[in-house]
Amino acid sequence: MQTLNPYMSQNISQFGKRKTAKKRGMAATTSSIFAATVLILFAVTSAAANWDEEAPTSELIHVSGKVLCQDCQKSYKDWISGERPIKGSTVSLTCMDDRKRVHHYDSDVTDERGEYEMVVSKYVNGKRLNEKQCWVRLVSSPDSDCNVLTDFAGGKSGVRLSQPTSAYRGTTKYDVGSFYYTHPRCERPEIGESDDKSGDDQEYYRYPETKY
Repeated sequence: MQTLNPYMSQNISQFGKRKTAKKRGMAATTSSIFAATVLILFAVTSAAANWDEEAPTSELIHVSGKVLCQDCQKSYKDWISGERPIKGSTVSLTCMDDRKRVHHYDSDVTDERGEYEMVVSKYVNGKRLNEKQCWVRLVSSPDSDCNVLTDFAGGKSGVRLSQPTSAYRGTTKYDVGSFYYTHPRCERPEIGESDDKSGDDQEYYRYPETKY
């Protein structure tokens, strides 16, 4: 039986160790490549999601209008031209989704000129608002002398965003015009109540000939 000399035995042992180390190195390299690939895929997916939610925020919806008081106790001519702005009135914007659920709600309070404006992103929680399902309506008036909601110009029932006033660089503007409150004495009486009114009082309900 032939016996290996110590020198050859040592070389074989070192070769085996190097081969084992090489295999371990290759396995470690493969694991590193796999981990790096997973991280890259995760980063790309996250970036795409962030772009989907954040990048479109530059697209805006701008809604504006006025809230005024009309006093039906005046003559028709004065009633038409004598409106005054209501400061501190609240106006809301409600946008629904395709399943008739509230997608977004916003509100604003009028300034001393009775004006309000709301600026919202066209994308909320990563989903685009359907502007044709957005409604603007009156909420409240702080003026005790003029706090009866009217549908003159649609403020009580709400006006849907339909025809934009302008569209420029991702911003779509809607001017919904003026909404109106009126004096408590101008509120249309319930059926049966009008019989108790005097002739003078009935004049209060003659103006305006509009839907409340």
